[in-house]
Amino acid sequence: MIAQSASALELDSIAKAAANYTNPDAKLQAMYRAALLNTSHQATIASDGTAYVKTGDIPAEWLRDASAQVRPYLFYAKSDPQVAQLLREMIARMGKYLQIDPYANAFTLDYRVWEQKFELDSLAYPITLAWTYWKETGDASIFTPDLSLGFDKALETMEREQDHAKNSTYTQKEIPNGGKGNPVKYTGMIWTGFRPSDDACTYNYLIPSEMMAVVALGELDEIERDVYHNLLKSHRASALRDEVQTGIQTYGVVFTPNYGYVYAYEVDGLNHANLMDDANIPSLLSAPYIGYTKATSFIYANTRRFLLSKDNPTYYSGKLASGIGSPHTNDGWVWPLAMLMQGFTATTESEKRDVLNQLLNSDPGDHLLHESFDPDDPARYSRVDFGWPNALFSEYVMTNFEGVPPLPVGSTADLDFRGE
Repeated sequence: MIAQSASALELDSIAKAAANYTNPDAKLQAMYRAALLNTSHQATIASDGTAYVKTGDIPAEWLRDASAQVRPYLFYAKSDPQVAQLLREMIARMGKYLQIDPYANAFTLDYRVWEQKFELDSLAYPITLAWTYWKETGDASIFTPDLSLGFDKALETMEREQDHAKNSTYTQKEIPNGGKGNPVKYTGMIWTGFRPSDDACTYNYLIPSEMMAVVALGELDEIERDVYHNLLKSHRASALRDEVQTGIQTYGVVFTPNYGYVYAYEVDGLNHANLMDDANIPSLLSAPYIGYTKATSFIYANTRRFLLSKDNPTYYSGKLASGIGSPHTNDGWVWPLAMLMQGFTATTESEKRDVLNQLLNSDPGDHLLHESFDPDDPARYSRVDFGWPNALFSEYVMTNFEGVPPLPVGSTADLDFRGE
């Protein structure tokens, strides 16, 4: 058992980058500095030499959150060995998590399962993080035999959950039907119990997570082929990717009178669809950001118009901000994560700047972004300390306003059967 002690983390290049950032907008300067430093405040080096990144004010590491929290540090990894080492140590820990329990979404410092809410995106995020680190730095040393075992667990679990009713023994008390979930048809997609919000799914083919799985499986195909030189696993990942992609385009697209063809949030393959979005990423809004499609693609453009309208039941507006919220938090409150995804997927500079200004207006005085807030009164918010949106904010400023090239993403997988 790994000791529960850990050493505090100091990253000189990150501290220097934050201190040296200046902007005529004092609010932007303060928020960017705080955002960039936030992940280093959440990260520690465990006694086994791996890096542990807690989500914030909850003493656990989510595979999803932690993978996103270190993304802005990928920009520094090629030039700073200290940052690269942190990322290698963190990816190594992710591989161990996947081996311990691929159905768990969060773990403690000493590798105990914090929550066993099966979320498909929790299998995809570590693959994408490792692939992005490799492409950004050229360093393939992360792909150890131990990480390979973790990726094996992820791939096996995805294959098993293609036919949940027949092959899976996973149950969870928050899921309907005795923990097994509502009925679904076999579609080639991957069954998941929970959304990235940690809320149980209504219908268990969660389209944003399926999209992320398509991207991650394409990346795993490349890793297995070019790094591990295992053509069998490469072909398995590629075949599963194609089956999930076909399932998305066959069952995950719904025709609406006002918006045309749009992606549904959840489906069951039995003609039931949930038309909404949730702020947590992967979301439908985030599809171009995660590498699934282009912001200009036919179905995505229709979907985005729907999501950012009053017809989306989770879209809210107030005096100071507007954006997508989540059933996970108060009705009417918006999430900076979704606002940032609106900015990342915007095709005009004016929309990108408008999102930035709304985010600056959300500062309650601590210069941090929070989980959600009242768009009429940002002093009312959830989660005192939540690392994910702060990391995303620093990436947003870097890539959209400071001229930093965006991080690489997996090959575009969107095969719009209905044309561009």
